[in-house]
Amino acid sequence: MKKIPLIFTMIISMLFAMPAWAESDNPKDVIEATITQIIDVLDAREDKAIISSKDRDGIRQAIEGRFDYRAMAMRSLGKPWKKLEKAEQMHFTEVFRDLLERSYGNRLSEYNGQKVLFANATIKKKKALVKSTVVDGARETPVDYKLHQTKSGWQVYDIRIEGTSMVRTFHQDFKSTLNNGGYEELVVALEKKVAKLKTKDQD
Repeated sequence: MKKIPLIFTMIISMLFAMPAWAESDNPKDVIEATITQIIDVLDAREDKAIISSKDRDGIRQAIEGRFDYRAMAMRSLGKPWKKLEKAEQMHFTEVFRDLLERSYGNRLSEYNGQKVLFANATIKKKKALVKSTVVDGARETPVDYKLHQTKSGWQVYDIRIEGTSMVRTFHQDFKSTLNNGGYEELVVALEKKVAKLKTKDQD
């Protein structure tokens, strides 16, 4: 798969910790509170060079929240999603979620004090866009969060870094395997990758 820039992996990983904080009708609050919480976890690390099991547990405790993994998995897979049975869709969503967490979680060890500035949300019916800027020294990186309103509140379904869509990136990565080996081969490949990453996570 294509390598995604560090800032992309950092932002994705931050969103793994969307907690069950108080409900908010403001998408900006949803994003800002989440990232602030993860930065607090990173700043509190005893060893700033790594993400320890304790750090990972602190992040994972809040995973259940505002990140719409199903919507992201569906968009990343594309047309084959519609042909899957409900159980297959659930399984692919779980594999996709594990892939995100395991692929990018430990990259948070490279966090070194970047600041994130947020603009007010642009809301259009049940969808919203929250623009932000990640400031790393003299470098400023635009990061856009796309959310939609669900029964559980505002949930992120895509992120754009410097105009590059996370969902589109995964879709392109998956496309080659889907074209050559089909859905089954893609799932097996992703499961093997996740298993390998889990092994590396062991302290």
